[in-house]
Amino acid sequence: MRFDRIWFNARLATLAGDADGLGIIEGGAVGATGGHIAFVGPAENLPTDWDAAERIDCEGRWVTPGLVDCHTHLVFGGDRAHEFELRLKGASYEEIARAGGGIVSTVKATRAATEDDLVASALPRLDHLLAEGCTTVEIKSGYGLDLETEARMLRAAKRLSDERAVTVTTTFLGAHALPPEANGDKDAYIGKVCEEMLPAIAREGLADAVDAFCEGIAFSPEQTARVFAVARELGLSTKLHADQLSNLGGAKLAAGFGALSADHLEYTDDNGAAAMAQAGTVAVLLPGAFYMLRETQAPPVETFRRHGTRMALATDCNPGTSPLTSLLLTMNMGATLFRLTVEECLAGVTREAARALGRLDEIGTLEPGKACDLAIWNIDRPAELVYRIGFNPLHTRIWRGQ
Repeated sequence: MRFDRIWFNARLATLAGDADGLGIIEGGAVGATGGHIAFVGPAENLPTDWDAAERIDCEGRWVTPGLVDCHTHLVFGGDRAHEFELRLKGASYEEIARAGGGIVSTVKATRAATEDDLVASALPRLDHLLAEGCTTVEIKSGYGLDLETEARMLRAAKRLSDERAVTVTTTFLGAHALPPEANGDKDAYIGKVCEEMLPAIAREGLADAVDAFCEGIAFSPEQTARVFAVARELGLSTKLHADQLSNLGGAKLAAGFGALSADHLEYTDDNGAAAMAQAGTVAVLLPGAFYMLRETQAPPVETFRRHGTRMALATDCNPGTSPLTSLLLTMNMGATLFRLTVEECLAGVTREAARALGRLDEIGTLEPGKACDLAIWNIDRPAELVYRIGFNPLHTRIWRGQ
């Protein structure tokens, strides 16, 4: 067997399989051919006739799958630092949104930005994620709220994978907020999303999935269901911002549509968690927004555990409620704020994040046949990746075997 490259003398955390634990292999090796993993396991199990064009000695370092950020709003115009100041003075998220701030203020800046502007402003944020071992990132639209800008955002997101060695998945989030020109008519706007925007986005192949914000300050379960029904007709996967500020049954709604994930979930109840587990809908926890908004009700992690609901972690990188571009800090927050274990945190930004994107057959674990996306770390034990704050121990990031 001949490999393009082989990494040897490594300690592997494969994250393979569904059981608890990290899938640790001491004295391991990873061989890649054509950008995919051809061998992973103890070096002593390599075929006797193996050879490689390039051999990399990991010198005992830890190797994990490349990290996956499965929920971001990485592409947007402007920033919302002024709203951060308002929140520090006591204003709530709802108060800011109802006063014309929040998402709508970012909409104004994003509509004014060209596609080149959006790419240029997103690259530094993306680079920070890549510098910490991220190899796949999901990027949502949702700051255009009209067809022209939503499509421009998604094109900009796709262009990022031309600018950097990274896999980008795109999600259409037209049902994110009500644009000012809708004059308060949510049903009419949802009609526009369903009848005009979503079909056009699908025709151009701009989105891998469809998302919505199901919340009192956004859209009702009935309006969300309209969007998801059209997405299903168009053959697009669904995801949902659910139960963040109240329990409108968003988790159960997402599960009913077989959604890839339901995200936030601070107010999800037992029925929602059970429905998600049965449907295979991943719970994507977003501690950055919980922290930034100074929320007090954490997602029901113990309930998810009891039902066997899969849990992922993501940055929720966005200009208003989670200006976070660090999956390492996200893991620390997940452990500290939500009481996740080290194993749950690491699985949450690899295997379960890949599952939340519907890409577990391609990425997220170290297994033969999957993309050779690796993160090689200068650490003594995997817990360091969760334990440290503001410290990046990445040695090398490998994307598609390079």
